[in-house]
Amino acid sequence: MQIGALALGGVTLPEILAAREASGTGSSDTSVIMLYQHGGASQLETYDLKPDAPLDYRSVFNPIPTNVPGMDICELFPRQAVIADKFSLIRSLHHDVSSHSDGGIITLTGKPPLIQDPTSQSKSDHPDFGSVTSFLKGIGEKAMPPYVTIPRNPYMTRPTYLGLHHSGFEAGDANSKSYQPPQVKLAAGRDGEFLSNRRSLIKDFDRLRSDLDTRGQLEGVDRFRDLAFDLMTSPHVGKAFAIEQEPDELRDRYGRNEWGQACLLARRLAEHGTAAINIYFNTPKSGQEFTNWDDHIGNAGRPGHFGKYMRVRLPFMDQALATLIEDIFERGLDKKILIVVVGEFGRTPRLSANSGGTGRNHWPQACSALVSGGGLRMGQVVGATNSKAEYPAESPHTPQDLLATVYRHLGIDPAATLTDHSGRPVYVLDSGKPITGLI
Repeated sequence: MQIGALALGGVTLPEILAAREASGTGSSDTSVIMLYQHGGASQLETYDLKPDAPLDYRSVFNPIPTNVPGMDICELFPRQAVIADKFSLIRSLHHDVSSHSDGGIITLTGKPPLIQDPTSQSKSDHPDFGSVTSFLKGIGEKAMPPYVTIPRNPYMTRPTYLGLHHSGFEAGDANSKSYQPPQVKLAAGRDGEFLSNRRSLIKDFDRLRSDLDTRGQLEGVDRFRDLAFDLMTSPHVGKAFAIEQEPDELRDRYGRNEWGQACLLARRLAEHGTAAINIYFNTPKSGQEFTNWDDHIGNAGRPGHFGKYMRVRLPFMDQALATLIEDIFERGLDKKILIVVVGEFGRTPRLSANSGGTGRNHWPQACSALVSGGGLRMGQVVGATNSKAEYPAESPHTPQDLLATVYRHLGIDPAATLTDHSGRPVYVLDSGKPITGLI
């Protein structure tokens, strides 16, 4: 949401309003918080452990029971175990793309890349769920950005034909000392008269450009600029980002690390009206003992057994996620807010080992996801994999099905159409239906 980017999109305000009308969106007071596990979390070390599988397949951790009979999860998730009635698991997600960027593109946009890139440098041809939500729901009356990413945007997705102003608003690391969101920093030291004069200057420039506009492409730009100005000056927005107003006890409960404070900030933003929040759930801290979810041998140059690094990482996830779930239920926000935890794929069921260590490689054929809130059915296990967690054996679902469930909560019709750069209609989703076991 940079002011200078607001005129760069290929769409006009009337097009946006028409799309919202067709989709039936714009007034639904709901939010989605996604914890995107970049790297691809192992299903076998989180939510689908297979303790009876052969030794070179089964989880390196033990399962523990939860307060939902028959739902066992990883032993490093004790706080989640006692609130399992407040979330549901999907154990049968699958697709067919095994590189990080392309897998992320499918998971976040629902559209497979036109050309796969095994080097994981590809960028999306279509917008992700947050940009779609921004386009169809727009900035609310109190100027809350509709799509916020914490701490930054996913590297593999772009708003593409929706325009740069529908990129995620990058909130930064909420765990940093003296945290301020980027827009607050931008406005710091600038009084209202300065900002007002700047807005007036920009409008004069736009009116000059409009004399040359023969296709109506600048229609609505003033409105976008007004919304950006409102975002910079709105006390409601400032309050939403003011994580320092939270009690120290609650901040400690979430965890004084990037993941914990990101989840707390996400709850605040959802409370205040942001529709889509995507947490780039990469690592909770920096340091030699911390790696992301890409748990193959030598991940991030770290030697040894991947279980060593997961044993460090998973308690941070348990603390942050369990507190977020508890918090939204305690505040009565479990129908307004939907939490989704997912990565771009799972990991190979069979362990790989060599002189450098032990790990699991990329495996899109089976992965798990967690959902909480959103008025969905909780305490459920949807789908199942076979005895080695290789493939779905019951109720297979795709990332598109998960996204359709997300869009349902947001009041967005997956059959609504967007317009690409060439003027052709593009469905929000080409395939996928909401997951019936959750509804």
